[in-house]
Amino acid sequence: MKLKIYHVDAFTSELFGGNSAAVCPLEGWIAEELMQKIAMENNLPETAFCIKSNGAYEIRWFTPTVEVDLCGHATLATAFVLFNYEGHDNDEIVFNSLRSGTLKVKKQEDFLTLDFPTDRIENIELTPELSKCFNTSPTEALKGKTDYILIFNNEQEIIKLQPDLPAILNLDARGVIATARGDMVDFVSRFFGPKTGVDEDPVTGSAHTSLIPYWTTQTGKKELVAVQLSRRKGFLKCKYLGERVEISGRSKLYLKGEINTE
Repeated sequence: MKLKIYHVDAFTSELFGGNSAAVCPLEGWIAEELMQKIAMENNLPETAFCIKSNGAYEIRWFTPTVEVDLCGHATLATAFVLFNYEGHDNDEIVFNSLRSGTLKVKKQEDFLTLDFPTDRIENIELTPELSKCFNTSPTEALKGKTDYILIFNNEQEIIKLQPDLPAILNLDARGVIATARGDMVDFVSRFFGPKTGVDEDPVTGSAHTSLIPYWTTQTGKKELVAVQLSRRKGFLKCKYLGERVEISGRSKLYLKGEINTE
């Protein structure tokens, strides 16, 4: 069996920036075990699989080791592929996920905008287990549906963070988001998720469903600009809509090809 594959850099306007995702448009669902093997073989932060269904698209996301509930950059990459290479003929795509519900993506010139559910976050105690995750101590801790959010003093602390990956692995969460106010943007962040096979994710769209409501409260602004300060960097435009958030970015195609599964 031959399958299409695209490799896309998401949340960037330049090749070799942002976050890489593989996108596999399918005629029908293949075995879950095969999807996981393809994701492992790709060895990218995420591989997205989608099928067309009743005018919309069903979507699933896999890291090299596990299937995840939600992935922003791979959804952005999938929409980019459908709009530009797979013949989707209007300016909105509706994705349906069994794990995350309905997700929409709109095209506005070269920006694509994700419409995602807002995460519900709560302040929690800053425990020793959380404080030892990095070489610098955070000032505040919160918890969302899947991740811890640790607040730091400034952008330079985020840049200089050194993670203790075994400590992060021991937490009862997908990963840890580290964030602070930005020098030139509203906020900056980094994301660490060794439990999902990604020690540091270059750009994490799903993490911004937690970050946007937090920074809206802190800044009083509903429209925000953010940078994820990984080595590859990612640039995101964000908007708080209450129960939903919008996350916008650009993408670039790196390659397209064919997978031989036999």
